Amino acid sequence: MNITMSFLDIFGNFTAVVLWLSALMILLMIFLERAEPRTIAMWIAVLLFLPVVGFFIYLCFGQTFYQRRQFAIKNVTDQDLAHFKAEALEEINKERVTAENEEGLRFARAMLEAGGSIYSNNNDIRLYTLGEPFFKDLLEDLSKAEKFINAEYYIVRNDEVTNKFMDILIEKAKSGVEVRLMVDAVGFKLGPKGRIKEFKKAGGQFKLFHRAITVLLSPRKQNRNHRKLAVIDGTIGYVSGFNIGDEYLGKGEMGYWRDTGVRVEGTGVIPINTRFFMDWGYATKKKLDANDDKIDMYFPIDKDIHYGDGVMQLISGGPDTKNNPIELQYIKLINSAKSTLCIHTPYLVPSREVQKALIISACSGVDVNIIMPDVPDHLFVFWVSILNAGELLEHGVRIFRYKKGFVHSKTLVADREFCSVGSANLDQRSMRLNFETNAMIYSKEIGRRMHDAFLEDLEGCREYTLEDYRKLTKWEHFKISIARLFSPLA
Repeated sequence: MNITMSFLDIFGNFTAVVLWLSALMILLMIFLERAEPRTIAMWIAVLLFLPVVGFFIYLCFGQTFYQRRQFAIKNVTDQDLAHFKAEALEEINKERVTAENEEGLRFARAMLEAGGSIYSNNNDIRLYTLGEPFFKDLLEDLSKAEKFINAEYYIVRNDEVTNKFMDILIEKAKSGVEVRLMVDAVGFKLGPKGRIKEFKKAGGQFKLFHRAITVLLSPRKQNRNHRKLAVIDGTIGYVSGFNIGDEYLGKGEMGYWRDTGVRVEGTGVIPINTRFFMDWGYATKKKLDANDDKIDMYFPIDKDIHYGDGVMQLISGGPDTKNNPIELQYIKLINSAKSTLCIHTPYLVPSREVQKALIISACSGVDVNIIMPDVPDHLFVFWVSILNAGELLEHGVRIFRYKKGFVHSKTLVADREFCSVGSANLDQRSMRLNFETNAMIYSKEIGRRMHDAFLEDLEGCREYTLEDYRKLTKWEHFKISIARLFSPLA
């Protein structure tokens, strides 16, 4: 009996401590969190109604005010780009303003102020809308590397295309080429562990971003490196939604795979390579110094050589940024559209700011079209997407569900000219938690091709109407209600 009473006393004291800590967390959340109000409200409800369990759930998955300290080192590294800003602005101001490029230059200035990279108007930009030509060119470029390869991906599978990828990296490492490969720890769970051992033995450098074991009880587990980048010899760069795996060739469970990426040759490779070295420096704690004796090898682009007329900026965002440039990019893109706005997204979970921008655009007469999957790869997020689709449909946004396979593409095209291609989904995870990178392209040629590809994709879609949404069953409405409750976690 005494033992039981002692246990109850200990449990009571423990519960009281947790309740006091929960109350403290609520106060900290109100004053320190940078999340949306509805996200804060949801976590307050969790802490109030699940006072003990909710405390530990929030500690592991919810709180984000730790980011200012945890990513301080990374943010200092990012500030090294600050001296490029004046030079980049000077490049923009050098451009002769015409009726055709005036809006683009205004956009570029806004993105530079929002945290985008240097303005680059000397590029050959190649667009990919399918995995087969993308991997064909990527593997060919990797096989021709003479000095170094830098590759950064969220997922690297253990399958046929990955073996080809690893064969090249191992061969290049053996031949003396510097090869660095960084993969997110969560995305590498089913990765080629044996091939990585071969790669490291051959002299390759490999790093996991935020190892799961070391952040098991840390909210950093939520901050994934979702970027998909590759740089070959400092002259060729890739930015895309493609990871490394057979599914991106349409050989996975989801079948036909629709994605988008770009190959850049020219001055636009400089910020892509800089982005890689900043992430690599954060993960390895080894910062690339401007006085490094190999700096000229890593950044060999001769600005006097004409590579092409492609104009672009690199836009990167993450929890290490004060105002996420990715979200600002999407809002600016949506607000810039005067006639048409075409969006691919696997997850339709926009922030309130992005959602309002979409609604205002549609209400202003812009033809706003969104392609989303017809089949889910994440059930919960799918129902949150349906919820948001219903809200957008009420304001004139047109929604199309892709039936041909799975749409993984993350693109926005405004007026067939201003384009975004990259890793960032139209969801709060990409806006708030993940490290993401997009290529912002100012090109009527690329814009026209992306717009035409969107129209072609519509042939494999069925339009999802407001009437369809209102015909949902009670069970489906129940799932949407659950999704609505926890939508801030999507």
